[in-house]
Amino acid sequence: MRIRLRTLVPATILFAVAACAPAPSPPAASPATHSPRTSVPAAALDSPTAPDAAPAGAQPRLASDPVQLADDLIADELAIRAPSTPEPALVAAARRQQVAYRAIGRHPEWDGIIGPKIPAALVQAYDRNVDARRQLAAMAHPRDTLPAWSITAPAPGDELLRYYHEAEAVTGVGWNYLAAINLIETRFGSIVGLSTAGADGPMQFLPSTFAAYGDGGDIRSPRDSIMAAGRYLAANNFAADPDHAIYRYNHAEQYVAGVKDYAAVLAADPASFAGFYRWDVYYVTKDGDVVLPIGYFENAPIPVGEYLASHPQ
Repeated sequence: MRIRLRTLVPATILFAVAACAPAPSPPAASPATHSPRTSVPAAALDSPTAPDAAPAGAQPRLASDPVQLADDLIADELAIRAPSTPEPALVAAARRQQVAYRAIGRHPEWDGIIGPKIPAALVQAYDRNVDARRQLAAMAHPRDTLPAWSITAPAPGDELLRYYHEAEAVTGVGWNYLAAINLIETRFGSIVGLSTAGADGPMQFLPSTFAAYGDGGDIRSPRDSIMAAGRYLAANNFAADPDHAIYRYNHAEQYVAGVKDYAAVLAADPASFAGFYRWDVYYVTKDGDVVLPIGYFENAPIPVGEYLASHPQ
């Protein structure tokens, strides 16, 4: 297996997209046109074999054999869910998990090889992660420039979880859906910058939409933006029709499917948040997938080749 992966240092995501723009009701069959800002439980979980931590700055290496890839992914999934896994090993497992799902998403011919090897306790998480990757990948438009973004460390995970649950208590929108949107939009706030439509902040609101649902808060505040997302989804009838509400947040059927997939993984096992939280920021380019590390900063789009030449692997 060969993966076109140009890497730098750590950081996460799948997609950062323009969110919360008013739109008509979703169509019954075909997905809406969308222009993403892109580049994504058992007793045995208590004592997995923790993977080795990768050296600082090193990128995950995947097995070339899908059978071995499956075994490695299972070990990483178990390590992510084990409270005893030390932080360096947890980071390494999460990063390998992310790259594995990106690879599996691109190789449907592996489904019959890897799928049967996944233990029953992890089948739902595996299926949902693979589907989310494929749904969101279908929205990607490879670019020849890297974005005018800043990549920063996200707010502490415990803090974000507290905000998701607070928003759920106030608005009735499930914490897991808010977390899934936060993951897809900006990798929990790691991406600081505007979408192609002008959306801003950790939950990617258009300023006009945030003015209506932000309750006077700061669009770039994790808490204020998460609370606003809860209000927005609730106002769009999330309780009765979550698909419609999520579609209103971002007008693509693939986006709705991706959010629901990640939300289902989190609902089934909240410990899976530990892996998602440590994912890197990937940007899909015509030269392959580029990892944008914490510390990346460009105030204007930069040609991919120019950036890679000055930031060798």
